[in-house]
Amino acid sequence: MKQTFIALRYLTSLLAVNLAFALVCFAQQASGSQSGQQSAPAAASTEWPADPIGMLTAEWTRAKNWTREYIDKMPEEGLSFKPTPEIRSFSEQMLHLANANFYYASSGTAQQNPHKREDFAADKFKTKADLIKMVMESYDFMINGIKAMPPARLEEKLQMRQLTLTRRAMLNNGFEHQTHHRGQTTIYLRLKGVTPPPEPFQ
Repeated sequence: MKQTFIALRYLTSLLAVNLAFALVCFAQQASGSQSGQQSAPAAASTEWPADPIGMLTAEWTRAKNWTREYIDKMPEEGLSFKPTPEIRSFSEQMLHLANANFYYASSGTAQQNPHKREDFAADKFKTKADLIKMVMESYDFMINGIKAMPPARLEEKLQMRQLTLTRRAMLNNGFEHQTHHRGQTTIYLRLKGVTPPPEPFQ
């Protein structure tokens, strides 16, 4: 009998504790609702373009914005920085990237390249603003050229240095090239004490 009484008293205590905990949780939820502290709804997802021109345009736009963040992150005095003497400076890396963007865009979209190799000499770019202007121009040249292309033209064949490839492949090679050189500058930022910008996914 005594053991039964103890068991009942224990069960009653347990139920009281659970009830009290439930009431506290309910009160907190009610308070949050009244004060407008409800959790924000999840942001609507953006669907990536499925058509080839839209997809290429979206990828190159994302790359442009990411490259701009890299340049923005580098201090002005770091533009001429080289991790080791025998490699390109940060500015030279970005100008090499821009020069190649113009090359791949003119080859892949049949636009006339508005620049020559000598236009990308680092000593012509004294400020970060000058560097940004040229690099962003190279991405805009690529993006606008892609937008103006009929989708069927992506499959046209080109002859480049004993290699036959489509215009689509040429544009993809250009995308790989700019990714490679932007990625190299990650260590430049790190060595200057700067955290590289995270990869954007939209």
